[in-house]
Amino acid sequence: MGRVEQAARRPFLGRWTKLADKMSTRSTVPETLQLDQFTGGLNFPTGLTFGSDGTPYVSESGLPFAGAPRGGRILRLDGDEPTVLLDSLAPPVNGVTYHDGYLYVTVGGTPSQILRLPVTGGDPEVVVGKLPGPGNYQPSMVAFGPDGKLYFAQGAMTNLGIIGLDALDLGWLGLLNHEPDVPGLEIELRGGVSVETDDPDHPGQRATTGPFARFGSEHPAGTRIKPELPCSSAVMRCEPDGSGLELVAWGVRNGFGLLFLPDGRLIVTDQGSDDRGSRPIGKAPELLFEVIEGEWYGWPDFIGDVPVSDPRFTPEQGGPPEFILANHDELPAPHAALAEIETHAAACKMANMPDGRILLALFGDEVPMTAPSGPKAGRSLAIIDPDGWSVERVRAPGLERPIDVQYGSDGSLYVVDFGHFEPARGSMQATAGSGGVWKALPGQL
Repeated sequence: MGRVEQAARRPFLGRWTKLADKMSTRSTVPETLQLDQFTGGLNFPTGLTFGSDGTPYVSESGLPFAGAPRGGRILRLDGDEPTVLLDSLAPPVNGVTYHDGYLYVTVGGTPSQILRLPVTGGDPEVVVGKLPGPGNYQPSMVAFGPDGKLYFAQGAMTNLGIIGLDALDLGWLGLLNHEPDVPGLEIELRGGVSVETDDPDHPGQRATTGPFARFGSEHPAGTRIKPELPCSSAVMRCEPDGSGLELVAWGVRNGFGLLFLPDGRLIVTDQGSDDRGSRPIGKAPELLFEVIEGEWYGWPDFIGDVPVSDPRFTPEQGGPPEFILANHDELPAPHAALAEIETHAAACKMANMPDGRILLALFGDEVPMTAPSGPKAGRSLAIIDPDGWSVERVRAPGLERPIDVQYGSDGSLYVVDFGHFEPARGSMQATAGSGGVWKALPGQL
């Protein structure tokens, strides 16, 4: 039996409700988490970190929704008013992480890069530059491993391997002629999977676009594309100063949250492909992976270890996607997920809980930008139990779009809320200054 056939026979882990049926052996998961606002008035914040002395720092995305100032910022929250440490960063700024006297900032603009800023002040330096982009996704966040190295995930340039007109609808991109994906392993392209669309740059004309190619161009069948570094849809690592960049694993579509567990294992949240664009896919879940060096995590031809051609992934219009890679037998077997999370819940960043479980922020769906239709999802927190990898949702009244969770030096839980943000057809409903940081009342988690 071939590798693809074996993958097709494996059942998924089950829908959200099935995962939630498993009872945790630890303390009961609360249905509702009560929070108090710690800091408000932030413009679409994305990350939180704490210095060695317990001082909190927050990143603002810099996305100019609803009249918010364009340009990301890093703020120190140590008084009545935030102190601006760094501003005018190309949006979106996706996170900030403290390590050994520095703040590491992931900047998703053009160019995408990782900056290092001394907490004592001074000018930032670029530690990782020339990352792929612009594209659908960017570098997400930085995590430091037990080996002392800097780990980060770089998102895909496309939804599922082919540039399409959906790129114009992404509020953070709005660009059609963007970069194609860059593989981290050598790939060979199949033929017959290019897509014809309207060509907005040439009204009345049509454009044909193939996988791993710029809009309006395609590679011949059998084209082999060599891996590059840095690449897209990957987890990479380097020394804290940016030297020694290397690939850890490829095929993680948009690894927005990275977390090292107490035992040293690295896990990542992978935000699932959408029902949009030139290669739409239906009902693809969010996944949680353990990151193992040298593995392939399936993108762009598998969801975990399940082929995208499986009927369960049929989009609202047309059939399920066809494979675009011809050399699956040369690649590592697509890696299975630890857990499956509700479709379009937008699994974001995580924190280790004191009792050994994992707390996860669920940003929530972006329908109709990411799918023609669908129910509301996410906009809450979830608790993941590594004993069986069950996932249980926790309501958090007051939050609009939770995106990061962190425990402070005082042992309290803090939650970053991106703020009011709701895509609509042809517009964006959002409220500047609606983001903030919230703190859990004592004794809850």
